[in-house]
Amino acid sequence: MKRSTMLLAALSCLAVPLAAQSTPTVRASGEGVVSLKPDRMTLTLSVVTQADTAQQAADDNAARSTVVLDALRQLLGPQADLRTSGYTVSPIYKYPPGGTPILSGYSASHSVQATTPDLSIAGRLIDVAVQAGATTVGGISFGLKDPQPARQAALKLAVQQARASAEAMASGLNARVGGVIAIAESSAAAVVNADRTTSTAATTPTPVETGMVEVRASVVIEAALLQ
Repeated sequence: MKRSTMLLAALSCLAVPLAAQSTPTVRASGEGVVSLKPDRMTLTLSVVTQADTAQQAADDNAARSTVVLDALRQLLGPQADLRTSGYTVSPIYKYPPGGTPILSGYSASHSVQATTPDLSIAGRLIDVAVQAGATTVGGISFGLKDPQPARQAALKLAVQQARASAEAMASGLNARVGGVIAIAESSAAAVVNADRTTSTAATTPTPVETGMVEVRASVVIEAALLQ
């Protein structure tokens, strides 16, 4: 028993200098933003048809979608980047007041995304799609073919901002920032600032502004706090 008591006392004495050796830290976050011109555009459009039977709705949709896709290929060229992003065939019901829903027909919807690096044809792409039979243009977005260089630049800016914030907090305590203990990326994403929705053909060419694309990155750093 006496031996155990002596061992506990020795451990207690060791705990004080170990705690005293721990270094206080400061944690700060930073965000970097890089703005630049986009170099690619993606248009989302749909062809919706309705008929008495599911087969007829699907057949009508196939015929109409083929016309739209052919028109897009003619504008975009043989290397047209087109892909189906959604396809549904669903029943249509009427809901009489207080009555049982009545099946009134079927609807078929085919959604397509068209991507091109030629931003000068953005408005024409919308007009051609609608005039060829697209019933909905769900949106137009602008982005970057290779966002990595901008992302790396945004990360550097975010680290610089985080370091500056840490130094400001340390200065308020009459201290200074030492070496970085840990650093982590909290988020990084390209933000598109242009979006458009339309569903009718325009009598004049559709004007489209590409604007700028923002690439954002956020980091968190933890550094030693020195007196």
